[in-house]
Amino acid sequence: MDASSQSTVQKPGRELGDSPRFRQARIVEQAEQIGFWWRSRRQVARQLGVPDSSFRYCLREHQDRCRESRTSPALVRFCESPEGLAFLHRLQAALHLVFVQSNDCGLRSVGWFLRLAGLEEFLPASYGAQQAVAAEMETLLAEFGREEDQRLAMQMPHREISLCEDETFHPQICLVAIEPVSDFLLLEQYAPQRDAETWNRCLDERLAGWSVTVIQVASDEAKALIAHAEGHLGAHHSPDLFHVQQDLVHATSLALAGQTRRAHQAATDAQQLTAQRRAELTACQEQCSQSSYPLVLQQQVDQAEVEEVAKRQQLAACQQRQQQATAARRSLSHDYHPIDLETGRPREASEVGQRLKEDCDRLDEIAREAGLSPHSREKLAKARRVLNAMQKTIAFFWATVGARLASWKLSAAVMVWMREALIPGLYLVSAAEKASTAAERQRLRARAEEVLARARSPDGVWGSLSVDEQADLEAKARQCAALFQRSSSCVEGRNGQLSLRHHGLHRLTSRKLGALRVIHNYLVERRDGTTAAERFFGAGPQPLFAWLLARLPLPSRPHKCRRVD
Repeated sequence: MDASSQSTVQKPGRELGDSPRFRQARIVEQAEQIGFWWRSRRQVARQLGVPDSSFRYCLREHQDRCRESRTSPALVRFCESPEGLAFLHRLQAALHLVFVQSNDCGLRSVGWFLRLAGLEEFLPASYGAQQAVAAEMETLLAEFGREEDQRLAMQMPHREISLCEDETFHPQICLVAIEPVSDFLLLEQYAPQRDAETWNRCLDERLAGWSVTVIQVASDEAKALIAHAEGHLGAHHSPDLFHVQQDLVHATSLALAGQTRRAHQAATDAQQLTAQRRAELTACQEQCSQSSYPLVLQQQVDQAEVEEVAKRQQLAACQQRQQQATAARRSLSHDYHPIDLETGRPREASEVGQRLKEDCDRLDEIAREAGLSPHSREKLAKARRVLNAMQKTIAFFWATVGARLASWKLSAAVMVWMREALIPGLYLVSAAEKASTAAERQRLRARAEEVLARARSPDGVWGSLSVDEQADLEAKARQCAALFQRSSSCVEGRNGQLSLRHHGLHRLTSRKLGALRVIHNYLVERRDGTTAAERFFGAGPQPLFAWLLARLPLPSRPHKCRRVD
């Protein structure tokens, strides 16, 4: 192998070098290097420092493999060499980490791949062998997570964090908590209950010894989660906007759509009746023009036309109410921001609260006009009861921002500039990344660029700062902008992923759940190349794959091979 290829081969770790298979390959390699063909086997064994019987056994096994193999002798020689075994070790570890652990590929598919690739002579392809590798890797992943969590937490400076919390069912209860800024999974474990006491115990055990203070918890309106956040953690509880929107949709969308559908059918029926009456009148006029019956038919036509106009007006009213309800629901989501998305201006809690109230008032008015059911009205009332908590979340955001600005001992001019310009601009950048449509992302990016251009004007505060001060204040402003958590969508998305994995595997064990958490935190990278653990702890962890390679045992040589044509 050349130098470039050698650099990509995993060097033997402790487990790899100590395996009997690797030692045999090393003996054969060393014997070939000193030329055992024309020397006494006993002398070669003595020179290598191994028993003569062991040396003869290694040679015989190697020669038998080369002779009986269905592949090329060159491939056999490579795969039975130390470099080849290191490559096979790396290949199998990568197969399991990427496909089995990260993407839930079946173990039989891994064996199928090995047989199709012609590697079943060198790596065991049976289900039992692959199951043993998977179990060992899951155990090692959990060990890596424990070691790195403890090591990085010891080096971590004190942090104030927010959490998004929720539970899912497999069918056992699984508690999930994510730090939304870094996307770090703090908690993902099965529990017997989902009450406040269980949440308190599980999170306390997880954060024991960590220099972390939870100041905000975003979740649905479950009483246990609110009690856990406010009563135990002493944190602010931020309501989940998604659940509020869901209540509004359940209250208005389906009912109004049903009314529109029925009104459209009624208008269609009225139109068809009018056409039928007109056809009857035309036929009667052609056949019996001297009769008085056409006058009767004309009256029926006139009445049908009046009814058709009324049905069309009713349809237009239903469509208008449906459009107004959709606009009001979107407006509520648009208004629930501490920064005005149109102007980039900071908005106080009272202003946001008033706008949210107006959005709900419009929905209530639409519900009255449409005569929606008591069930729909109750859903609207349920959503309205959350408005006060949403307004308090805006107040919490600005109070926390103000406290942080004061703690940094900034001048009055810099504090105003941070609050009025830099933080809003960076908030708009974050909002643009989360926008649901390309047009909205483009619009918010343009608005963010305008606000940041004003904030970074050399004629203002920005121009009076050094480069280091600019970078420091921008990093602090970005932290402030990330304080606002209006939903727990990250934990809802994680629950969706777990549900799919549970459906595919039919069962998620605690060991598998722990492995998935470690993969999420230490392996999955964002576009900037950082993992969730690196973003959360502020320091890079050990390379997960290299750590696994150093500890994952080299598989034994397959006893029997099955050929795949």
